[in-house]
Amino acid sequence: MPRKALYLAISLLAFTGCASIDREEPAPAEPTETTTTQEPATEQPEAEVEERSFRPEELYLLVTGEIAAQRGQYDITLANYVEAARQSRDVGVIRRALLIAESLNSQSAARTLTNTWIDVAPYSEDARRAAAIQSLRDGDMEGTLTELEQILNLGGDADFDSLAAMAPRMPADQQQELLRLFSELQQRHPDNAEIRYSTALLESLMGAPQDALNTLAPLLDEKPEFQPALVLKGELLHDVGRTGEALEHLQTRSRRYPDNRQLGTLYARLLVNEDELRAAQDEFARLVERFPEEHGLRLSWALVAMENGELGLAREQLQRLTRLPRYQSQAYYYLGQAAEKDDNIDKAIILYEQVTEGSLYYPALTRAAELRARDGDLDSALEQIRAARESNPDDAANLWLAEVNLLQTLDLHKQAAEAASKALQAHPENQSLLYARSMSHENLGNIDQSLADLSTMVELQPDNPTALNALGYVLTIHTDRLSEARTYIEKALTMDPDNPAVLDSMGWVLFRQGDTEGALDYLRQAYEIYPDPEIAAHFGEVLWRTDQQAQARVVWERALDEAPDHELLLETLDRLGIEDL
Repeated sequence: MPRKALYLAISLLAFTGCASIDREEPAPAEPTETTTTQEPATEQPEAEVEERSFRPEELYLLVTGEIAAQRGQYDITLANYVEAARQSRDVGVIRRALLIAESLNSQSAARTLTNTWIDVAPYSEDARRAAAIQSLRDGDMEGTLTELEQILNLGGDADFDSLAAMAPRMPADQQQELLRLFSELQQRHPDNAEIRYSTALLESLMGAPQDALNTLAPLLDEKPEFQPALVLKGELLHDVGRTGEALEHLQTRSRRYPDNRQLGTLYARLLVNEDELRAAQDEFARLVERFPEEHGLRLSWALVAMENGELGLAREQLQRLTRLPRYQSQAYYYLGQAAEKDDNIDKAIILYEQVTEGSLYYPALTRAAELRARDGDLDSALEQIRAARESNPDDAANLWLAEVNLLQTLDLHKQAAEAASKALQAHPENQSLLYARSMSHENLGNIDQSLADLSTMVELQPDNPTALNALGYVLTIHTDRLSEARTYIEKALTMDPDNPAVLDSMGWVLFRQGDTEGALDYLRQAYEIYPDPEIAAHFGEVLWRTDQQAQARVVWERALDEAPDHELLLETLDRLGIEDL
């Protein structure tokens, strides 16, 4: 942490002969026990803040801690503050000491300080919250819930839902332990809506949407206007496949509670998922009118309008977003797409070049370069990428990949392989560059070189399903090493069982081995997930070979409608003598 930042973070006060600081006195009651029978804070109020003078030895610790911070001796700063906190038992000092401990990632000091704080102020919500955070860091789920329950008993907001929302980042055993503790907590507080809602949220995040719906049902029966639960119910209905009910539920509730942005936003996004884009556009328009400062809603409105062909409306909203730094790059990128839809290539290039940061920087850069290249100015396009690479050395590998991908898009595979080779001299283990070069070698007919790059990828990352699948697929279509190919593909399938590319590879290697029934099963799964032209070519061919010509024609016709010039699809039809599609 930079010295100035840490120094500012821990600056205590302008020390004078008699300093004062906010102080919470220990409550005059017996020491609290972490049980569910503790009296609420209303029965045991925290002591009033009083002004006090630090003793000379305490003041010495604080002053020398400050001096150590200025000199960058942060370990001394922390040690002095921890000792000052222990001696003074002053909550202001404890708070600041805890901030320093967290800045330096000293868990032992933080643990000591939270324990001291609880001892000094057992009825402080802030102290209990700090203790809950520390227990969570220690992986002590029971301790975390105990501290949160203390906050609940004190009459505060325990944020159980925030803890539940952390579940996806926890190991499976901790998730199960948390669910067990939530269930026990729910039994102790059967009328607490937040706990029941948080339990349902946790079940949802653990992949049990039906259990979560069952948990929510009695809550909504008793409190039908508990809006967080209404939002969650909409998500859960969709997750269990009851999409119609989800849309009806969200439409009704978003109209009943028009100020609940989550309800309306979820409704609009589900409409997009169901390809009801006209209704989605209307819903985003309603949301923007009600929440004009929520600029993410305006961006969504613009994108849906663009999909609906209303480029004027989309441009109007995107232009407004260009004035906001947070949304500027996204707005320029999508304005570039709108210009492309109008075949205004020069304007599109200018707009893409105004994307200078964020996740869309590389797509914008490569798209602008591709448009220049397709317009006959390849040298300028390459210079644009190379200049960006010079200016951004930390991103050199990605920018090399942008150059390689551009050359591949233009079917300049020899130049692409050469560029990838130069890039790999500086980044020899980059998986994306190895994969890109292997694809260029494959297109050039250099199958041995392609296989060598893919084998290197697997050696570097034996559990990379993309590399395993690519190696297995190239072996399948270019060699007779089908058993070896199948081994790689099966391993990839074990790690990524729903990936349509892997399912397609598995189907094709089985077909080449003569197992047409097994091939059909995998190819059908792949086609149902992602009916792209390559999968359609394979699926259609196996259908044709198994005397299901009518179904094969349907598959091919749909693929031709979307990609009439697809090379593999046309090659398949030509090889099989299919001319009347």
